[in-house]
Amino acid sequence: MATPSKQIIAMGGGGFSMEPENPALDLYCLKQTGKPRPRVCFVPTASGDSQDYTAKFYEAFKKHECEPAHLSLFQGTTADLRGLVLSQDLIYVGGGNTRNLMTLWRDWGLDDIMREAWENGVVLAGLSAGMICWFEQGVTDSVPGALGPLDCLGFLPGSACPHYDGEAERRPIYRRLISFQKLKSGVAADDGVGLHYIGEDLHRVVSSRPNVRGWKVTRTDKGTSLEEPLNPDYLLAT
Repeated sequence: MATPSKQIIAMGGGGFSMEPENPALDLYCLKQTGKPRPRVCFVPTASGDSQDYTAKFYEAFKKHECEPAHLSLFQGTTADLRGLVLSQDLIYVGGGNTRNLMTLWRDWGLDDIMREAWENGVVLAGLSAGMICWFEQGVTDSVPGALGPLDCLGFLPGSACPHYDGEAERRPIYRRLISFQKLKSGVAADDGVGLHYIGEDLHRVVSSRPNVRGWKVTRTDKGTSLEEPLNPDYLLAT
């Protein structure tokens, strides 16, 4: 029996919550499951399981060929977290406070469940907090008033930064943290960009908007940071 592909689609921003009239990235995530009617579970932990955020997910995904569900740690969707997660074709993690997400997932054992799902072929995706959580490290605004480093799940190597073009401080602070070795070299994504990994390798870069990019950001021998653009394939929503 063939080993299932381990897939992660890490989005800098976009999707139903940021581009409600443009489902290109959401449709791309659904398509990677290879299922005609995939089961997709929204995980809004980072927003405190916002009911409004969850309602927007259902409103958006009921328009697509899929079976939507959600996982709430605050309202207690189910006692069988493993069963719920492993029964899905796609896990879609929302944005918010990444530090809270990491703390809660580790306390509930959801970090290990997510790894098991990934290793069993469930597609993992997300934006903002739902982007950086999959990497070794991320730059986050989880502490009010400051952007700083955070240790994350480590499914993917290196560090990550979302909203690279959408928030003015993200780019210079990410580069500075890499230069000062506070973060490992890594990747960044503009809003509307998805970085599609198969295993630990970057397979494809896609976008829902023109004129946006992904970025590879590395520390140089001189103690500075170097940006290399990762030009995406522009998706057209159908």
